[in-house]
Amino acid sequence: MDELAQERRVSPLPPNVIGGAMIIPMGLIHRLKGSSDQPATFARETARVEAAAMKAVMDAERALGFEPSDVSVDKCGYDVESKVSGNDGHLRFIEVKGRVKGADTVTVTKNEILTALNKPEQFILAIVEVAPENGEAATPCYVRWPFTHEPDFAVTSVNYKLPELMARGGPPA
Repeated sequence: MDELAQERRVSPLPPNVIGGAMIIPMGLIHRLKGSSDQPATFARETARVEAAAMKAVMDAERALGFEPSDVSVDKCGYDVESKVSGNDGHLRFIEVKGRVKGADTVTVTKNEILTALNKPEQFILAIVEVAPENGEAATPCYVRWPFTHEPDFAVTSVNYKLPELMARGGPPA
């Protein structure tokens, strides 16, 4: 009974603060600094870079005598289906990756990798560097057989080192 009586008289001590943290959203920091690296800008820039890259690849395909068509909205594992003229409907499947000049990595989806592995003779990974100042696209770099093995079951995308992929490619052919 004495122990219970003592427990009733126990009172907590005031808290002792030994550390703290201040959480500041990156968007607020960018806005206060006047930086243009905000998500809306990223989205606009990504769309601009992708459009410039697609145009560069479509132009390159036409210059080679092929008949390209944009199938990027179909999400079929590639962006351009290019028909080889006079070859009984033989197709080239081209995945276009537009990146701002100087970028280090490129992200490829599992679907794109599996398409490349299933159609290795027909698949081309086209990497196009776009100048950030004026949006001018460089000549596409065509990488054939860009992937060597399929990603794990739970993988949704894979990042590749852009310079290493481009070193394995060459001009459109």
